Parts: sequence; C-alpha cells; structure tokens
Amino acid sequence: MSSDKPEKEAKPKKGGGVMMKAIMGLVLLGAGGGGVFGLMAAGVIGGGHEEKKEDNKPKLIKKGEEDPYAPKAEGGKEGEEGGAHEVEGEGGSEYRTAYYSFSDEFTSNLKQSNALVQVALACSTRRDGRVLMWIKKHELAIRSGLLEVLADTPEEDVTTLEGKERLQKRMTAAINKVLTQTEGFGGVDAVYFKSFIIQ
Repeated sequence: MSSDKPEKEAKPKKGGGVMMKAIMGLVLLGAGGGGVFGLMAAGVIGGGHEEKKEDNKPKLIKKGEEDPYAPKAEGGKEGEEGGAHEVEGEGGSEYRTAYYSFSDEFTSNLKQSNALVQVALACSTRRDGRVLMWIKKHELAIRSGLLEVLADTPEEDVTTLEGKERLQKRMTAAINKVLTQTEGFGGVDAVYFKSFIIQ
C-alpha cells in the first residue's frame, strides 16, 4: 500500500503542474497584451498615433508680407527699370488681394432662352501666388465649368443685381471646385464682371 500512495501523490503534482503552467501562460499573455497595448497607446508601435502632415495649402498673405509664390512682373523682376514696388494701403482688409483676368470672354446661351450672354471675367484671392498659378494652369477646365454655369443661368438672373450676385457666387464655386479636384485646394474669394452683354 505504501507503494500506491506515492503514485497517487505524484499524479496530483503532475495535474497541478499543468494547471500552474496554464495559469502562468495566462498571466504572461495578459502582461504581454497589456504591454503591447501600452506601447500602442504611447505611439511606439502600431497605429496608435497619427503622423502630423505639413500644412501645404496656400496661405493668406498679409499686406506688406512677401509672397514666396508671387508671379514675376512682366519684363523681369519687380522694381527693375520702370517697375514699381507694390504699395498697400493701411486701411481695409489686413490681407492683400491678387487678381487674375481671364484672357478671353465667355459667351453662352441662357437656360431655356434664346438670349445670349457675353462676359469678361476676373477673379481674386487673398492667398499666396500658387492659387494664381493653378488658375492659369487649369484655365481650360475652369472655362468649361464657367460655361456650364452660364448655360444653367435663367435670363431673369442676368437682368437683376441680385441675380448677377448669385451668378458670381456660383462662378466662384465652379472655379474652386476645379482647383480642389486638381490641386486639393480652391482659394478663390470672388469673381468679377469686367464686361456683361446680353443679346
């Protein structure tokens, strides 16, 4: 009988050892998971942090500030032979305004009308010169978008001041839509009529 007793005692030790290994495994797993969670939360591993992207959008340019993207004056650099330095007024907006004039006029039928409208346009931005570069670069797509806006304009909108103001806002949105689709940023503040003829 004494030989049976040590065998019985040995069996519980083996079972206890398996149980102890299982518990230790769970403890280590929990500690490891907690450690991994801690490292992720701290941003050391995994996607626990977002990379800060540099804001590369055109910036507002204050009056008197140098625009690093300003287009060169025709015939050379600003201030050379007959070219005057730009002088800003002290009142009004704190930001400088730059303009872009579209070279050709826009002619279109009006919505559900036999009337034609012919307009010469310009637009403005208070942002850096990249906006002007992008307008020039994408002028073909912008012209197409502006012609679509004109073709979708009822005749009554071109005969009233309120209608023309709505048309200017729709045209501004059309330019910004093209710039956003192509460059990721709009930046045009307003559209202006240089001439407006209804036939």
